[in-house]
Amino acid sequence: MLRENKAERNQMEFFCIDSFVPQDHLLRKIEDAVDFSMLYEIVGELYCHNNGRPSVDPVVLFKIVFIQHLYGIPSLRRTCEEIKMNVAYRWFLGYLMNEQLPHFSTVSHNFKHRFTEETINKVFEWILREVEKHGYLSPEAVFVDGTHIKANANMHKAVKRAIPDAAKEYEKQLMEEINADREAHGKKPLKTHDDDDQNGSNQPVAEKIITESTTDPDCGVFHKGEHKKCFAYEAHTACDKYGYVMDVEVTAGNIHDSVAFPALYRKLLKRFPGIEKIVADAGYKVPYLAKLIIDSGRIPVFPYKRPMGKDGFFRPYEYIFDEYYDCILCPEDHVLNYSTTNRNGYREYKSNPCICENCPSIGKCTHSRNYQKVVTWHIWSDYMELVEDYRHTPEYKELYTHRKETIERVFADAKEKHGMRYTPYRGLAQVTKWVRLKFAALNLKKLAIHLRKDCQSPLIYAVFIRFWVPELIFA
Repeated sequence: MLRENKAERNQMEFFCIDSFVPQDHLLRKIEDAVDFSMLYEIVGELYCHNNGRPSVDPVVLFKIVFIQHLYGIPSLRRTCEEIKMNVAYRWFLGYLMNEQLPHFSTVSHNFKHRFTEETINKVFEWILREVEKHGYLSPEAVFVDGTHIKANANMHKAVKRAIPDAAKEYEKQLMEEINADREAHGKKPLKTHDDDDQNGSNQPVAEKIITESTTDPDCGVFHKGEHKKCFAYEAHTACDKYGYVMDVEVTAGNIHDSVAFPALYRKLLKRFPGIEKIVADAGYKVPYLAKLIIDSGRIPVFPYKRPMGKDGFFRPYEYIFDEYYDCILCPEDHVLNYSTTNRNGYREYKSNPCICENCPSIGKCTHSRNYQKVVTWHIWSDYMELVEDYRHTPEYKELYTHRKETIERVFADAKEKHGMRYTPYRGLAQVTKWVRLKFAALNLKKLAIHLRKDCQSPLIYAVFIRFWVPELIFA
């Protein structure tokens, strides 16, 4: 039987807004999970309490942004339009259906000019403390990785620019150990930049050419595969085994993971001194990071990394380092003696050309014109050997497999469900605040779901005991 519905759009109704929001709605779970009045303590010092016109409630401002991040809405303008028509969103903000909402420009202005990066950090830390207070945070094993976020910049609006090549963070420490190693081998120490400054030497500063965006100079070029490239930022992120984001460091998209890791690692240790293991992919498997983690009393859990080398040549692991005699044995059992330690921290071991010239495996060893093979060995290679020992431990091998359920799942959810593939903001400071708020929203969502599940579990168990156990006893 066909039925035609009558469109009564001008009908006036009285209803309770609370009855239209389901009891299992995500925003109800979030409202029950934390006390949002804590935000008044965080942002209170940013407002004048005895002068000026009344402001928009800061809790409402933060809730609007949380709605944007929780539901992956691309802009604040679109978010405010969605809130106007969505009963659950209005309920979450505490607004009735006929109340005027804050204009999106008011929300944008507050987060751009009033709420500083320090304020956003405090909000992120507050939610993380709530997670820790309820016992869901497990900082013993930390999973670290980076993901690229496409910047709000056009590749066609760019210029080439020469900038000073930034010194590595550990350069001074490395140079001290290089000179100590050279002196132990009877070599003269290398000059450092400090020595040049004291002697008044005008050595030219090393430079590199980069592609800089004229729209957003803070972002960097990220190569997606062999042909496609774009301007991007990178969020270097750490999470625990339950997927709660513990901290994040945002950099330009052309900064390597291993370069950004030390700053993130220091913040993690300051906030969570109980960290025991750092789980990361092959991009972090470099001598300095291995030394940094091991010297701090933690265990690096890195994967297997394919040895680099030319096809058809002997692999690097086929050259055996003899620590006692300080030499290297090639696959034909010939000795390569120590020559020098270069500025990059590698000891150079060179073969005897007279022996190599008549060697039957010379074609698989080197194409050098003088028939001399040079093998390098980093002064921190002992740490890399420890990393390999950890890698073969069954406990750590099994722990590494959980990356797909932790840090990779965090990135997948953030990009697929919460709109983190592309940032509408420009400038490192604004993008950093945007990323931190997004991860704060993800932590809040996960906490709310966990709390609701734990509240329902005792009730289900009680029902089972009340109705099913007696039947099982008397059956």
